[in-house]
Amino acid sequence: MEPVAAGLTTPKGFLAAGLHCGIKPDPEVLDLGLIYSEHPAAVAATFTTNRVHAAAVRVNRERVASGRAQAVVVNSGNANACTGARGLEDAHTMTRLVAEQLRLEEAEVLVASTGIIGEYLPMDKIEIGIAGVAGALGRSPEADGAISRAILTTDTGPKVAAARFEVDGATATLAGIAKGAGMIAPNMATMLCFLTTDVAVDWHVLRLANGALGNSPVRPGSRTHFELRDALTHVTWTLARKIVRDGEGATKLVEIVVKGAATEDDALKVARSVADSPLVKTTLHGEDPNWGRITSAAGYCGAQVEEEKLSCWIGDVLVFEKGEPIADVRERAHAELTGSDIRLVLDLGLGTGQTTVWTCDLSEEYVRSNARYS
Repeated sequence: MEPVAAGLTTPKGFLAAGLHCGIKPDPEVLDLGLIYSEHPAAVAATFTTNRVHAAAVRVNRERVASGRAQAVVVNSGNANACTGARGLEDAHTMTRLVAEQLRLEEAEVLVASTGIIGEYLPMDKIEIGIAGVAGALGRSPEADGAISRAILTTDTGPKVAAARFEVDGATATLAGIAKGAGMIAPNMATMLCFLTTDVAVDWHVLRLANGALGNSPVRPGSRTHFELRDALTHVTWTLARKIVRDGEGATKLVEIVVKGAATEDDALKVARSVADSPLVKTTLHGEDPNWGRITSAAGYCGAQVEEEKLSCWIGDVLVFEKGEPIADVRERAHAELTGSDIRLVLDLGLGTGQTTVWTCDLSEEYVRSNARYS
């Protein structure tokens, strides 16, 4: 597996486009995109667990159950969420319009929307835009740039990642784009991520590909299976870190490593509790080595935590060991917080459960941005 600088249409058989159709007020900002596979593609999807979700989520949950799709239309600037029956009808209309333009079955088209909640889509503008974006489909760096920008809301720039690997003597590519600088929690919330690959993949391995590479379908446990897994891990981890780094008002990317937990679930509870704590996030923004906020967040999350076995590091500095504070480390711990990349480690001393979670600091700019979002 080799990380490469490539876009969503680098895998064979994929086309894309993006343009401004008028959802966003600035004519220089793209707000409608289309991803198209020239071949019927196997498809898989993961969705937010939020019970208040956009119409697109309802449409896609039904359609990905078939395991097949050939196009995704996505708009930004309007989430088409909490818009009732009209919103659901608009989502279906978007897929119907794309199907007509590309001569597909409507069930082969997926839809995504992101932006302000509770406003109806300007379907007159979107209808014209879909015709335009279908006609602009291409396979080029320009097309890659357009689709990566068309999905953005408050992100400061596109998030793109790709990897190449060998399959049956041919070079395969897996590429992805993402957005989500604002609400990435709980469990993806308004985050969007689209992945493409030209590998032919066995249904039980991964429902994501269009098979344009022409290889024999990847089988579970094969060498190619693990190559594909490594490529997928690289691309998604890279996109995830880019999203967190670009959090609204964020100045620091924070990696939280929890090890020694009684179970993996406990490790995740602790890591997310620390990551989600406003007190931890603000203290990191202020570069204050207040490790008590970190250990406190670990203690109240409901996981098994025993103070006398708990240790904590800020960067490479041990600040708390098995229930006891470490003396004279404040200045060194502060120095670990002055950069843009920070690592926190918690060892619970209870077992082999471990996990890693990324978060960002919480700044004044985050408050200002979200106080006037709509």
